[in-house]
Amino acid sequence: MWWFQQGMCFLPAALVVWTSASFIFPYITAVVLRHVDPFVPYISDTGTMAPERCVFGIMMDVSAFLGMATMYVRYKQVEALLGVDDLKLLRLNCIGLWLGWTSSFGMCVVANFQKTTLFSMHLVGAILTFGFGALYILLQSVLSYYMQPHIHSRTIYLLRLSIGFWTLGSIISMFISSVIMYTSLIGVDVPRKLHWTPGETGYTAHIISTISEWFLAFSFISFFLTYIRDFQKINLRAEVDLQSSHLYDWTHRHNAASHHNSRAPSEVSPLLAGTT
Repeated sequence: MWWFQQGMCFLPAALVVWTSASFIFPYITAVVLRHVDPFVPYISDTGTMAPERCVFGIMMDVSAFLGMATMYVRYKQVEALLGVDDLKLLRLNCIGLWLGWTSSFGMCVVANFQKTTLFSMHLVGAILTFGFGALYILLQSVLSYYMQPHIHSRTIYLLRLSIGFWTLGSIISMFISSVIMYTSLIGVDVPRKLHWTPGETGYTAHIISTISEWFLAFSFISFFLTYIRDFQKINLRAEVDLQSSHLYDWTHRHNAASHHNSRAPSEVSPLLAGTT
């Protein structure tokens, strides 16, 4: 059995690979078509113009779905490992799920509302994605702290905590550099500016901001890599719980049952009766 066939580790693995491809393919397309500069554009800039914005949108939507599925499995795993006694950690686990799902929804908003067409909605999506995503990482790091060393090793906790600090550092760096860039370019339509010349006003702040954004995105990807070994030890299955033996409403059910009973004596199957 290959490693990705063990448990449900294919989910975080698929999330990491697909999301990385969601960044790389639109970037290559945008650079080849000269829609953006090759040197570290904003991730959103690579999904602004057609045709790369179509690829970016659909791939990021799939990434959001994979993220929601991964976070749900993580939620169920932690719930099962903690049991029913530790109410404090169970509440944190539930809050973490909603934070993660909100971040995934924000990813859909970012992908489908381009910064050059509706910047306000794009900004809301970015805040949901990065802000709630960072809170999700920190909360999972807190859960990992309480779950070590009995459930998993201290190394995993320290690794997730380090990624959390990486995420926070990237957010702070991106925020400060973006503020400096916008304040130095008063009167310039920055959201629609896709090409930058070295040495122009705001260029240094722009580069720091874009590098911080790429660092932030890959900190998220790196965090989900830490789930792969954990997910090798869990499986989920769906159980069908029928509330009725048919799909009629009450009136049809009553009539169908009466009709069935009136015909029952003449509908005995010869095979069920034992004849051939």
